[in-house]
Amino acid sequence: MSNSKAGSPVMVLATVCIAQFMVPLMLTAVGVALPTLGRDIGATAVQLGLVEQLYALSLAMTMLTFGRLGDIVGQRRVFLAGLAVFTSLTFSLGFTRGVEMVMIQRFFQGVGAAMLLSGSLALVAAVYPPQVRGRVIGIVSAFTYAGLSAGPVIGGYITGHFGWRSVFLTVVPLGLAALAMGLYGMRDEERNASGERMDWRGSLAYGLSVGLVMLGAVHAREAPWGPLMIAAGLAGLVIFFRLQARTESPLLDVGLLTGNRYFTLSCLAAMGNYAATFGITFLMSLYLQFAKGLSPRQAGFVLLIQPVVQVVSSPLAGRLADRIEPARLATAGMLTSSAGLLLAALTIGPETSLWLLGAELGLIGLGFGVFITPNSTAIMGSVERRQFGVASGMIGAMRTLGMAVSLTSVAFIFSLIMGEAAITPGTLPSFLASMRAGLAVFAVFSALGVLLSLGRLRRRR
Repeated sequence: MSNSKAGSPVMVLATVCIAQFMVPLMLTAVGVALPTLGRDIGATAVQLGLVEQLYALSLAMTMLTFGRLGDIVGQRRVFLAGLAVFTSLTFSLGFTRGVEMVMIQRFFQGVGAAMLLSGSLALVAAVYPPQVRGRVIGIVSAFTYAGLSAGPVIGGYITGHFGWRSVFLTVVPLGLAALAMGLYGMRDEERNASGERMDWRGSLAYGLSVGLVMLGAVHAREAPWGPLMIAAGLAGLVIFFRLQARTESPLLDVGLLTGNRYFTLSCLAAMGNYAATFGITFLMSLYLQFAKGLSPRQAGFVLLIQPVVQVVSSPLAGRLADRIEPARLATAGMLTSSAGLLLAALTIGPETSLWLLGAELGLIGLGFGVFITPNSTAIMGSVERRQFGVASGMIGAMRTLGMAVSLTSVAFIFSLIMGEAAITPGTLPSFLASMRAGLAVFAVFSALGVLLSLGRLRRRR
């Protein structure tokens, strides 16, 4: 039976699904609108990059903090407050004139997004029993992929017909509908860690460290500052873990990581999977346009294959995760992604057919869709109820850290093989060599994730 005290399970699920759709939509749809935005308000290329980076950066910096805060004060409060912040800033961005204010508001829009995402799986896990948890997490994951994949299409259409401001304003009715549903359908739930104190010092250390790693990843080719930021961020994370081990009420219970190896290995497997898959769209977009001569619109339709397969396979994998050991299913998914990545690395070239490329993208998408839902189910099922918020936040943290690793790897490979050269017909062989190397590295990340996933199976036995 569901937990009726927390409200209507269907309303909670619907509200969370809308939130999971809006947050990635605001990343990919705005990315398509950036050139028009830049021309309209006179933004430089660096400033346009920051419009995207600051949104993702604030998400990464605050995800774990809000997951823990939700365990202490209640996930519903944090979620609804985040929904209000996110929706109001999305509305405000539709009328902002200066690029500096756009950047500031994008950062705090990301903070609101982190408040939404940090406890969303915790809210769903609280109102649905364990025996159906896999299928509902699969539904939530499908809405996330739908937001990611629909973003470029929706953003391009709205920007072309109504202007870039409408990209923000179109999302506002969804936010208001979700807020109304949340206020009506969610009830104050039992606080998972009531009476415990919030570790703001640890939150600051974690946020700054992750921020440095993310910024360093984006600017990895800008020596020495990029590598220095990454090194400083990693050193900060080491200090953060040492502080957490000595704190009475920590942001992240280090004992959870050291004592619950199943949880730890599941989180690391998620990080490996995101590190292996996040950079694929970037590489394939360049390949389709420079090597195959497709227009951006045509390339976008080819790239839709991967997320569409993920949208379809994720709910199905969630249903299977309610019947099969989730870690086994997740391992099978990661093996499938590894096969797709390795096949792409071996076959990619100027003469590669679009049919073969589409099949490889579909195979990678199938593996990712089969992995992520069972893996999230395994993470949520491996902790006590009082740690639901932290577990939900860790899923988001592993996602952003995996993305940072993926970006850093791509930047390093391109700088190593191509240097500062632009992609032209003359440098196409170097670009293809860089791409093959990148796909091979992604396959290695995925293989490491498989080993971690197999390790937790042995630990469970």
